[in-house]
Amino acid sequence: MTLTRSRTLWLRTEPLHAVIYFEERCRDLGRALGLKGFWMGYFAARTAPMGPVESGAATAALGVFAPGMVARALPAAWQYASPGRIVEERAVYTARALRSLVPDIDDRARELRAPLASMVEDAPSLARPLFTANREASERSDPVQHVWQLATCVREFRGDAHVAALADHGLDACQALVLAAATGRVDRDTIRQDRGWTEEEWAQAVDRLHARGLVDADGHITERGCTERELIEDATDRLAARLLRPLGARDADTLLAALDHPVRQILAAEVLPFPNPIGLPRPTG
Repeated sequence: MTLTRSRTLWLRTEPLHAVIYFEERCRDLGRALGLKGFWMGYFAARTAPMGPVESGAATAALGVFAPGMVARALPAAWQYASPGRIVEERAVYTARALRSLVPDIDDRARELRAPLASMVEDAPSLARPLFTANREASERSDPVQHVWQLATCVREFRGDAHVAALADHGLDACQALVLAAATGRVDRDTIRQDRGWTEEEWAQAVDRLHARGLVDADGHITERGCTERELIEDATDRLAARLLRPLGARDADTLLAALDHPVRQILAAEVLPFPNPIGLPRPTG
């Protein structure tokens, strides 16, 4: 499979998954379950498939959040709502949102379920904690819930791969965000605050990247830094391309084409902001 198909798979599954973060009613999920604020809801919903995980394990799996930010939410969240309940409710909320955003999503789901399930069932679990946990929670009788959960598996498979690529290139969590912000992929101030890093921690990460020649003294990207970032994205695409193996080129292209319609409707509804903290680029064409 080409890296282009792997990247396109991300572009056409990430918006499906991301309604849970940005759609207005989905953003209220945590509060509806008795969790304290958006971020406790975020960390609980994101990690619930892993069970009542502690903050250290969650921080390592998520990859780019400040440890203190995660520790303020986990494991405290589990005293308000069990992981099992959260997994069930997030599927209900996102399916409801998708049916509102994509009126024919039930028809589309019938077309999408089989190829997405084929990829998810065939994919390896080794060193992919968020993907594996989501796969174990993926079976749904409701077709829209099932498609959302499968898209989430695809998304977390790529996310696990991306965290591995960052580590392989010698970047810690804050450095990874500094480098992404330096390329313009994400907004500097927004991503620093949303991921829980202080100005001092951010400045220290800039210094470490400057010592490697990846940014200049002011935190601006260097040519070497651009190359490093491209290598990280290429490595992520290569590792995530494993998902497409059971489909073959023709079926993969058919799946990507089928995903285009619902994703365009989600984007047209302006549910996702641009720029956004997940690094999803503004669509063209």
